[in-house]
Amino acid sequence: MMLNPCTCSSKIQCNEKDKEGLLNFKQGVEDPSGKLSSWSTEQDCCNWKGVKCDNITSRVTELSLPCSTTLPTYSDKVDKSHCLTGSIHISLLQFQSLHSLDLHNNDFLAIQFDSQNCHNLSVEYCVNSSALEYLDLSSNYALAIDNLQWLSRISSLKRLQLSGIDLRKETYWLQSVTTMLPSLSELYLRSCQLNNLSPSLQYANFTALQILDLRGNKFDSELPKWLFNLSGIFNIDLSSSVLRGQLPKALLNLRHLESLGLEKNHFNGPIPDWLGQFEHLQYLDLVKNNFSGSIPVSLGNLSSLVFLGVGRNQLTGIVSERNFAKLSKLKYLSIYSLPPLIFDFDSHWIPPFQLQQLIFGFAGSELPVWLYTQRSIDTLKIVHSSFEAPGDFWNFVSRITFLDLERNSIDGNLSKVLLNSTYINLSSNDLKGSLPQLSSNVAVLDIASNSLSGSISPLLCDRKRLLNGESNLVYLDLSDNRLSGGLTNCWHNWKSLVHINLGSNNLTGKIPRSMGLLSDLTTLHLHENNLYGEIPPSLQNCHSLLIFNVRENNFSGNIPKWIPQSAMALQLRSNQFSGNIPPQICQMTSLIILDFADNRISGHIPNCLDDITALISNNASRSKLAFYVNVSNIYYSFVDSLELVTKGQGSYYRANLHFMTLIDLSNNDLSGTIPPQMFSLVGLHSLNLSDNKLIGSIPNEIGNMYNLESLDFSTNKLWGEIPHGMSNLSFLSYLNLSSNNFTGKIPSGTQLQGFSALSYIGNPDLCGSPLTKNCSSDTKYKETKPMDEHQSQSEFLSWFYIGIESGFVTGFLGVCGPIFLIRKCRHAYFNFLYDMRDQLYVMVAVKMNSFR
Repeated sequence: MMLNPCTCSSKIQCNEKDKEGLLNFKQGVEDPSGKLSSWSTEQDCCNWKGVKCDNITSRVTELSLPCSTTLPTYSDKVDKSHCLTGSIHISLLQFQSLHSLDLHNNDFLAIQFDSQNCHNLSVEYCVNSSALEYLDLSSNYALAIDNLQWLSRISSLKRLQLSGIDLRKETYWLQSVTTMLPSLSELYLRSCQLNNLSPSLQYANFTALQILDLRGNKFDSELPKWLFNLSGIFNIDLSSSVLRGQLPKALLNLRHLESLGLEKNHFNGPIPDWLGQFEHLQYLDLVKNNFSGSIPVSLGNLSSLVFLGVGRNQLTGIVSERNFAKLSKLKYLSIYSLPPLIFDFDSHWIPPFQLQQLIFGFAGSELPVWLYTQRSIDTLKIVHSSFEAPGDFWNFVSRITFLDLERNSIDGNLSKVLLNSTYINLSSNDLKGSLPQLSSNVAVLDIASNSLSGSISPLLCDRKRLLNGESNLVYLDLSDNRLSGGLTNCWHNWKSLVHINLGSNNLTGKIPRSMGLLSDLTTLHLHENNLYGEIPPSLQNCHSLLIFNVRENNFSGNIPKWIPQSAMALQLRSNQFSGNIPPQICQMTSLIILDFADNRISGHIPNCLDDITALISNNASRSKLAFYVNVSNIYYSFVDSLELVTKGQGSYYRANLHFMTLIDLSNNDLSGTIPPQMFSLVGLHSLNLSDNKLIGSIPNEIGNMYNLESLDFSTNKLWGEIPHGMSNLSFLSYLNLSSNNFTGKIPSGTQLQGFSALSYIGNPDLCGSPLTKNCSSDTKYKETKPMDEHQSQSEFLSWFYIGIESGFVTGFLGVCGPIFLIRKCRHAYFNFLYDMRDQLYVMVAVKMNSFR
């Protein structure tokens, strides 16, 4: 009679020694999500989450506590705030019956060795596991291990997974892993920052090794000699590991090899003919190296080959059906070069394979005829090619899920084309006509940088053109075309949209209210059009908006106060916005780009800018502005971009956008002093307050802004001496203080003399290098001497009486002001009082400082 396994397992009583070891582990762990809440002394440890025990011996055989994470919508940093962190207690490796330990993708910081229990012996003696076969600590990216000698005590280990752990200080990792691990068959050390591959070592004791994954390290060497002695290995991945040299023929020693990944290295020379002798080879990836010459015909003999990647090398010559003669199992093919390869296929040739993924580029004006015989293609990418796209081509690609034709010279008319792929990138081509039709399958559409014309209304408003029901579109980029007309009011059909870029067209009109229905919208680019009117308040429903770019239009009205606090970039430059800068800006703690330049904004700069926490610390570790789209559990990634004016010129920021922090309020009507809080923004890289009506002096605290690379205070009414603290700005490469009222000597002995005289001109009382005016020739510009007591007291009293009189007048008018009944006069009067108050305050403060 068979027992019910559930009934049997419920009677298991956990071994006390194992229970104590698990509790020791828990003691060093921080558990923010309560994953270990079931780990209490009142329950049998065999029933704890992640724990499995043997049905007979009741010993713990498996501990599995991986952390599940998903990529966020707009970041490249995975959120692990809910994962386990703290220390991994080494006692876990002392369980006598533990077969499998899986803690991958958590956020552990260290491995804890208990020296008391180890009797002060070396760390390798703290471990004594005779049963452990599977150890996975991978993707604990904050974890660093300096010593792997303890692995030699786990003689039963078959699979070791440490990918993503920092092992850069373990220079003898190879010796540590190969010693006393006779059963090791799978070794995964991907992206461990290893830099020593021991290329001269003749032999490594990997007698049972079948899988070796060292991808993403920094070896900077040729292939090691010990690699060629791994006679039983069948899977090698050394991609992205800074390897160089030519492929040695000794690789033929690995007769059982099924997978060879050498992508993204610096291998050179020809692709060897003898690679065609690997009769078991299924996966060959040589993409993105420096291989030259022609593609050997012998590769066509690899009858077991499923994946062939030779793209992005320096290959030349002709490719024909001879290169694919026996590749009947081929599913994935990457073959292109620059300049493009010459395709010379028989027009009647039918390939022996049916591809699923194809990446290719070719010289010529016509697509290879055999392409249309491929009925199973799921992914098609064409690069470095120039051809005409007839109607048959668009019918063919309508069956393809992932279609990437970016940066070719494709000539075609999209007016009557139906696009059906989930992912479509047709950007940077020569496509013409009106916008195409879309099916509801389309999730990503990028047709930027073409010559498309006409209105966007047929695409957005004609429900008949949106086939098969509701839209799934999340990414829309129609920028840099010749589209005209208005933005339409049909955005209610596209509520799934997360990213919209309609910039650099000829669009006109106002932003429609229906855009406020896009509650998931994170990015809105409407720059360089002819749009006008006020920003509609309906956009306040776009709670997820992170980037709002409407530069170079004709928008007017006040700057919106309702922009979400999570916003990271506001670019409103070159419009007609007026009014004051709302203090709500300071609540956007993640803001890194604040660009209101070239408008009609007046009033004072808010004194709360130091509340923007993203600007008060160094942003070197900030995540990229990576944009992820999840479609049917497949993530498509993009990196957002902005054109910013910094260092006196416009620059395009894309992959490095997250490194730039900028405030640009130039060319407005701002008045008053620069708030002192601004000089605590130590994370700021570019600051431009030029062409305003700002007064006052620059405080010495500007030297705290040590990350500044670009500083422009030109064409204002600033006065006083240039502070010596500015000499601390060692990264400053652009400076403009021209057309102000600065006085005294330019601080010497610093990089301030490295700028040209243009940085300082228009300040008549300023002297010293790099200006031609010599301070020593005029006593007026010599170091300030202490005033005698009589002179000091007299000048101070004069200014003191002026302050009293001005204060009386200001106070009297402040009391009587409300009698003015005309609103316009009353508002103008109070603005006058505020400006007068600031000027008097600065005047008295300057004189008091000189008196001291």
